[in-house]
Amino acid sequence: MTVFTAPLSHHADAAAHLSHDPTMREVIARNGDLPVLTPTSDPFGTLIRSVGGQQLSVKAAASIHARLLERLGPLTPGTLLRTPGEDLRAVGLSWAKVRTVQAIAEAAQDGTVDFAHLAALPDEAVVDELLPLPGIGRWTAEMFLMFALARPDVFSSGDLALRQGLARLYPGVPAPDVTARWAPYRTLAARYLWADNHRVRAGGAPLTG
Repeated sequence: MTVFTAPLSHHADAAAHLSHDPTMREVIARNGDLPVLTPTSDPFGTLIRSVGGQQLSVKAAASIHARLLERLGPLTPGTLLRTPGEDLRAVGLSWAKVRTVQAIAEAAQDGTVDFAHLAALPDEAVVDELLPLPGIGRWTAEMFLMFALARPDVFSSGDLALRQGLARLYPGVPAPDVTARWAPYRTLAARYLWADNHRVRAGGAPLTG
């Protein structure tokens, strides 16, 4: 039987565990409760949306996704593959992203990636399924694990904001030494780092996504 860490149904145990770290306990207190993540019912569409929003603001990404839905209707491998690249480019996708979403659609259609069964795979197996797709790097795969599959123990060491948060809150301490103490709830820890970064940068309410 395939074994992986199931999504959380609440944050009580995770927050209690993370609070053994005094610094993280303060971060949690500053930023309050975060919503519990739930797995997506549409992993294919979620990955397409994630690719469309890469390196863009939340507002710009949402605008492109809305135009994509308006142009195509439901996002399926068939609708994406039937749509000319020029039309995908016209909704705001770069040519690199057009190639990526078309490659994802082809992989889903021919069964190279079985999106319906990704949720049954361990974290690293999901990463291994996605990395061969052009335009999909480890960061994107880890964001997919976190926000599409709601896996509770993912920390993206390649994420600039997370590295900045670690450097700010744990100066001089090697990142692996910090994140190891957060297992098996590193996803929630990462989300608190993002929230705290946002609070420091903008002085407003923390991010909850």
